[in-house]
Amino acid sequence: MTRYIFVTGGVISGIGKGITTASLGRLLINRGFKVMVVKIDPYLNSDAGTMNPFQHGEVFVTKDGAETDLDLGNYERFLGIDLNRYSNFTTGSVYSEVIAKERRGDYLGETIQLIPHITDEIKSRIYQLGHDSDAEVVITEIGGTIGDLEIGPFVEAIRQMAMEIGRENTLFIHVSLIYTLPGGENKSKPTQHSIRTLQELGIQPDLLICRTSQPMDEGMRKKISLLCGIAEQYIVEGHDTDLVDEIPLNFERQGMAHLVIKKLGLGDRPPIDTEWAQMVHKLKHPKHHLQIALVGKYVTGSDTYLSVKEALKHGGIANEAAVNIKWVDSEALIDHPHLDEVFKGINGILVPGGFGYRGIEGMIVAVRYAREHTIPFLGLCLGMQCMVIEFARHVAKLKNANSSEFDNETPHPVIDLMPDQQKQSELGGTMRLGLYPCVLRENTKGYAAYQQPIILERHRHRYELNNRYRDRLESEGLCFSGLSPDESLVEIGEVVDHPWMVASQFHPEFQSKPLAPHPLFRDFIHAALCYQQQHQVADRPVTAPMGESPDQQLSE
Repeated sequence: MTRYIFVTGGVISGIGKGITTASLGRLLINRGFKVMVVKIDPYLNSDAGTMNPFQHGEVFVTKDGAETDLDLGNYERFLGIDLNRYSNFTTGSVYSEVIAKERRGDYLGETIQLIPHITDEIKSRIYQLGHDSDAEVVITEIGGTIGDLEIGPFVEAIRQMAMEIGRENTLFIHVSLIYTLPGGENKSKPTQHSIRTLQELGIQPDLLICRTSQPMDEGMRKKISLLCGIAEQYIVEGHDTDLVDEIPLNFERQGMAHLVIKKLGLGDRPPIDTEWAQMVHKLKHPKHHLQIALVGKYVTGSDTYLSVKEALKHGGIANEAAVNIKWVDSEALIDHPHLDEVFKGINGILVPGGFGYRGIEGMIVAVRYAREHTIPFLGLCLGMQCMVIEFARHVAKLKNANSSEFDNETPHPVIDLMPDQQKQSELGGTMRLGLYPCVLRENTKGYAAYQQPIILERHRHRYELNNRYRDRLESEGLCFSGLSPDESLVEIGEVVDHPWMVASQFHPEFQSKPLAPHPLFRDFIHAALCYQQQHQVADRPVTAPMGESPDQQLSE
């Protein structure tokens, strides 16, 4: 019988439920269990597709084209599996489905209520995921914070599930904050109140993860155990760390997986996978240090580019290099008088995806700087479009070339709206989304990265390279090394006379994993290492942790 684990959070949002879920999944997979995960988001949006990246962070796209919460990216990276649209659902999607069923008459005239109709829909989705995936364990993360009004139906649904399938087949994990006073004293009162609130909703947590910046002493554990009704051995310390990949190992040292397996009666299995520990060792003991400029329009919130940041780290793992990110606000590059200072000490430049005109001209400035100074460059989706625009303007001499997204009056729309997007009026879920094939041209950098003729990559965009300009651009030295099978769409472009200047219309960052770095990111970091060595930039320790704070972004 499938076992079900439910992860809730207390005291504050962003407490670490997603990383806890991903880490536990990793530990169970290390023991040979088949694991599936699902994230429930309490907002009324149908999905994350139209949400402001400043508020919500990146939109993670699954292989089947679902626009989901960024936690699914953490799940995929930690578990090493590909998820689908059924691994994320929202309040909005639940209510929409229930109302649609009511309109069709599926409820035979019943009065539609929160209980049982909404809770039944929630339970049905979780049960169905377990059935369809044939998983031994399904881990469900409940978004939001215990006490929030909007998560009530989800908490009630998982309470009912525990009754239906038995407490021996369910496990409740609560992640809560141990607050540290300025003087260094730990306080458990917020956690006590959080658990009391959970108990009032009918749920007694089996295991408690205490998020803390300071180690917990035995007195603190005894106090929490006594007042919250949780055995001391089931209280796990979730100590703050700059390296999230190390969290599964921290949990392993505390016996978390053993506790979970014991509680669910799964039969203890020793860990059979040591790859994760070896990967973390490489992260902590790099042979090289690199500085990559990430030039974007949302750099005030690093979660907007979370998968990009992680994929750069993975590329570093493949090359035994620590990758330090310099966050560069693309708007600040427009008419900037001292670009050499901006990119001083930079070993590579990356322009990520995005939408809208703001900051585009600054991205184009960065692309031109990378091309003219032979700095390794990687463009992602919008980043490829910026590379094409820059090349069209300054190499192919197509004056005022642009994307029709940014300038409807441009004389040279080298990037244009896809034909099937011409009549779209809605924004959510209407782009080219999900996995599509790409055929690679031999003897190109794209082919050298993948070492195979056909690849599958995830997309999220409306605009494409305008085929009317393809021959002109290729004749000037912009090679289109990856095309759709019918050759109607350009998927990868690269500048021929540049050491390594490659861009993709798809989002390779979505498929990169710590144990399987993406080929484009791997080769980009390798090119950055070669550039560093050729320019005799001495290796030096990185003072900021990998993916430094956005507060240190460029703001000149």
